[in-house]
Amino acid sequence: MDKYDVTALGELLIDFTENGKSGQGNPLFEANPGGAPCNVLSLLSKLGHKTAFIGKVGDDFFGKQLKEAITEVNIDAAYLYTDKQIHTTLAMVHTYPGGDRDFSFYRNPGADMMLSEEEVPEELIKNSRVFHFGTLSMTHEGVRAATKKAIGIAEEAGAIISFDPNLRPPLWNTLDDAKEQVLYGLGHCNILKISDNEIQWLTGKEDYTEGVEWIKERYNIPLILVSMGRQGSRAYYNGNIVEAAPPEQENTIETTGAGDTFCGCVLHYILGHGLDGLSEDNLKEMLIFANSAAYLVTTKKGALRVMPSLSEIEKLIADV
Repeated sequence: MDKYDVTALGELLIDFTENGKSGQGNPLFEANPGGAPCNVLSLLSKLGHKTAFIGKVGDDFFGKQLKEAITEVNIDAAYLYTDKQIHTTLAMVHTYPGGDRDFSFYRNPGADMMLSEEEVPEELIKNSRVFHFGTLSMTHEGVRAATKKAIGIAEEAGAIISFDPNLRPPLWNTLDDAKEQVLYGLGHCNILKISDNEIQWLTGKEDYTEGVEWIKERYNIPLILVSMGRQGSRAYYNGNIVEAAPPEQENTIETTGAGDTFCGCVLHYILGHGLDGLSEDNLKEMLIFANSAAYLVTTKKGALRVMPSLSEIEKLIADV
């Protein structure tokens, strides 16, 4: 089997994003392909990496649309399974002025929750340099077991493991359940990408650096990234703290996929430079690149199909 740069496991779903009003004054929604792990892979594929996805969709119109969408952006869809009984998961995304979002999920159950342990492709994960996961595949027992099996295979194979909690409170029975699974993820990753509000929720610390210290006291994670929206991002590595501001944001229309794009850029940098011996200059360069790409995706609707190219990212960095 060929070597893959990054394999991700998790949810692939339809994000219904608001797109104006009809002649009768009703909101119009656009059916965008979405799901954090595939957004990450889409960016990596755009930057020339070989990627594969493990997940499940329904045997319905949306499932077919999603398979076509990830194939179109060069993500290997050989391990995207189809569930005959359960429909593809849907998310309604309400965007507030300023770009923040609210989610309503149609997932009780949804096909992404139906991935089983037996369906986890061992050879694929063993042949991947990086394995990436989040917590939407840890909300329910069956898919949680599949996720943990995949993590175990990746650890045994010596892959770099990347984790983005991507907390969606409506999908959990309780936030205590969510916390338990996020802590599991922290115990099994080499790269953690966490958002400002997630780190405050998880650690109870208002200050992000105090939050990172809380994590570091408990878990040995070499590289921790905190995404801070309009404030930019920080990298915590080997006792160093490096921060980078985002580009001036005047064209943002919605923030869907910004964190995933950022995460994909970090993995792109690590694939090129490794995880050992990164200097402060390396970290700064990585953050500026990731912030720039994340900003570019906020200037478009959706994420998976509209990832920025290397030339677009480099042009923005040069212009700024």
